Amino acid sequence: MLPVTLLTGVDEPFRAAVAGHLLAAAGPAGVLVEYDVGALAGGSVVRIARTAGGVIDREMIRLGHPCVSCAMRGSLVALLDSIAAVERYGAAIVSVPGAGDTKALAEEITRETSGELRVDAIVTTIDTRTVIDDLTGDGSIQERGIPTAAEDNRAIAEVIARQLEYANAAVLTTDDSTVRAMTQAINPRLLVRTTPAGLLGLRLHDPDRTGSEPGSIGAPLEDGPVRTLVWQSDRPFHPERLYDALEDLVAGTARGRGTLWIATQHRNRLSWDNFGTNISVGVLGPWLADLPADRWTGVGQQHQARSALEWHPRHGDRASYLSFTGIDLDVREFRERLDGCVLRADEAVHPLTDPFAPYLEGSTAA
Repeated sequence: MLPVTLLTGVDEPFRAAVAGHLLAAAGPAGVLVEYDVGALAGGSVVRIARTAGGVIDREMIRLGHPCVSCAMRGSLVALLDSIAAVERYGAAIVSVPGAGDTKALAEEITRETSGELRVDAIVTTIDTRTVIDDLTGDGSIQERGIPTAAEDNRAIAEVIARQLEYANAAVLTTDDSTVRAMTQAINPRLLVRTTPAGLLGLRLHDPDRTGSEPGSIGAPLEDGPVRTLVWQSDRPFHPERLYDALEDLVAGTARGRGTLWIATQHRNRLSWDNFGTNISVGVLGPWLADLPADRWTGVGQQHQARSALEWHPRHGDRASYLSFTGIDLDVREFRERLDGCVLRADEAVHPLTDPFAPYLEGSTAA
């Protein structure tokens, strides 16, 4: 069986340096797969597989749609299977371009392999000089000049946060205590190193336990410059007050996530995600209280477990659970701001205007 390490990160030179280190550590039995995406806009990507001794495979991939992940999906597994079949190689490292989706690639390798491949680890590379500004800002992947599809408008904060959340390990350019704390606040299971030494061969990836469930929240952290507020309420949000507070709620944060109960969206369990100052609210599905018990298995295990512990006699699992991570967050002020957005006991729901409705139109709680 060929062990595979997926390597990602938005800083191309540093990711390339780490890839070279891992290839050297693998010795003559190692293979590095890289993608030259310089001509992505023109509809082509060059895939190169090499060992310490030189290039063993080179192919130009023509694309109907200029998407990094599309260039990799469908052909990477076949290449890795062919490398495994040679029976001379003991490790494969795949350097995934900055806009690529390591989660989708790992799932495809696990799902479609003939049994000759195993994802050992997903490693992300982090430039400590820029990552805090990237995670707390509003810049886009396009503005950073990272090759991607023309319609890819993701924030750079989302790209990096997703890479961190799905990774098993992170390699930092330098040892920075604030960056280390931030990465582990975003992903508490993350193994953080300042060198890739020793990472090759570690079996860190568990395909049954990867990333965060939609609507999940982080762990509280109130000491040090990196802080995470965890907040919950068994009363719904007032839609207009919450909408008016959006900018304040993301100012200075790197990552926010959780579940929303908004008074005017009584039947929809909503997700909250913010990456820096970029906010996304979507429909996760119905509340358990509105589902027959035989359909509860379709809802995330974390939500089921939490609901079992905190089921309300009147409104069941309806509640809001949110966490926000940032630098020097004023946790008390943040908590008070959220508390002020909740519907008061003397306020009626029916006359309320819902400013979120246009953004949720077309989404259904299925």
